[in-house]
Amino acid sequence: MLTRSRIVGWTVLSLVCLGLVNRSFGSDEPLAVRVDALIEVKLGELTSAGPSDDAEFLRRVFLDLIGRIPIVTEAREFWADSAADKRAKLIDRLLGGDEFSRRMTELMHVHLMERRGEHPEWLAYLKASFQQNKPWDQMCREMLSPDSKNEQTRGAGFFLSKRLENYGQNPVDHATLTRDVSRLMLGMDLQCCQCHDHLFIKEYKQADFQGLFTVFVNTSLRNDVKFPAVGEKLMSKKIEFQSVFNPEKKSVGPRVPGRTEIAIPEFAKGEEYLELPDAKTKEPGRLKFSPLAHLAVEVTSSENVAFSRNIANRMWFVVMGRGLVHPLDMHHAENPPSHPELLELLARELSEQKFDLKWLIRELLLTKTYQRSSVLPADAAAPLAERFAVALEKPLSAEQLFLSTLHATGNIEPAKPVASSDTTAATDTRSGQSPNLPDAKFDALRQKFLKAFANPPMEPEGEFAPSLRAALYLMNDPDMLKLLEPQPGNLMTRLKDLSAADQIADELYFNILSRRPTTEEVPEVADQLQRAGDKKEIALKHLAWALLASTEFCLNH
Repeated sequence: MLTRSRIVGWTVLSLVCLGLVNRSFGSDEPLAVRVDALIEVKLGELTSAGPSDDAEFLRRVFLDLIGRIPIVTEAREFWADSAADKRAKLIDRLLGGDEFSRRMTELMHVHLMERRGEHPEWLAYLKASFQQNKPWDQMCREMLSPDSKNEQTRGAGFFLSKRLENYGQNPVDHATLTRDVSRLMLGMDLQCCQCHDHLFIKEYKQADFQGLFTVFVNTSLRNDVKFPAVGEKLMSKKIEFQSVFNPEKKSVGPRVPGRTEIAIPEFAKGEEYLELPDAKTKEPGRLKFSPLAHLAVEVTSSENVAFSRNIANRMWFVVMGRGLVHPLDMHHAENPPSHPELLELLARELSEQKFDLKWLIRELLLTKTYQRSSVLPADAAAPLAERFAVALEKPLSAEQLFLSTLHATGNIEPAKPVASSDTTAATDTRSGQSPNLPDAKFDALRQKFLKAFANPPMEPEGEFAPSLRAALYLMNDPDMLKLLEPQPGNLMTRLKDLSAADQIADELYFNILSRRPTTEEVPEVADQLQRAGDKKEIALKHLAWALLASTEFCLNH
């Protein structure tokens, strides 16, 4: 009987014979091989999906790496390639292109800011950081302790400054800022710990929240400059707090959960500043003791396993559609990882690779786990999502939907490579050029897509959530529907020039769904065209609209 362990062993042996992996199966193996081995062990005798076909893999990897679907010429080039390593070569090509840094900018902007708004210097900072492949720990230090005098990185201050804004008569929400840092950078949602120890999670203590809160309640939004900037007040003592369930007063200084409390130094009066505040310009000066700077170092320390586990888990979620720890911000003993050894492996390897996110993403995309089909064998029982026996469906972000719609309808063409030194493209959200969409119309249409498909501000995005708002937008927005009018070189013009139903079906499905139509779908297209009679153009528009509005188009399989 062929057990799964024997199959895995024979697979590794085959790879050895082909010279694709080392002979000793251990720490010298590529990370992708070790990831698959740990996933396979957990699967046991469960039936898993086979490898994805080229069409499924191509669409998936384009969406994940550059945030859009492939166009027909890109798809045909990949399908025609008979090289055994063509998938790895495609991954490397997409990772090396400028569209990858644009995709990561959009992804991490949404991830970190959760639709609170945009700022050109923040977007330029993210774009430049991903173009340079800046280590993630360095990026987080620059966000948590922004240097207003460094023009190259000062945009990172938007992460804090946007959260330090107050709205109307409401005070600045330092508590939410504290919660967001613990969620997004440490994987711990400490919201319930503001007033007491967590009622259900033993590890989450009120002192954990207050230790971070001590730092952020000491900060304010700077109004003396136009770029995102944060000021710090002088900190001379610990903060006092008490539980709503216990009147006993306690105190804590700046502290990252699980780390040693940061000592608050004492300075003689007048000796607290490296640079004195300027009353005339309202510049706040520069303190000798910056709690933000110390916090940034403590949060991102290579010894802080919560930091490395959190980003490893979030990148797994981005690639695979579900975190090893899920929900992503609930790392604790009662919610263990689905694959503890795998999460430890990813966190350790990422730390050893100096928090190189591009390296980690590449390794994950090379795994059999990532490249599985989203369809199980017909007789297989559906496994739990956390087993990763089948590729999980992932919702397209509003940004992915927007660019994919433009490319599917042929109203924009893929961009030519842009040099990483070209700062004019730093905040560009386009992935191509077309006379059909001048810059102003492009930006206006993009904002409409974000309004229709994005989550409300301060809501994490991750689950597929169809909405009436999105449906009404697709049905009624004139600028959206104009994409389905014949224009120079676009899909509708090409369809109008075709006469055979099978050719029209091919053109529709290749362009919109990145696959060939099935034997059932071709007759359906033919039937709709026959019913339309001399109103062929209207029928073509309805067919294209139906595919764009389909669940298949809105999900990454």
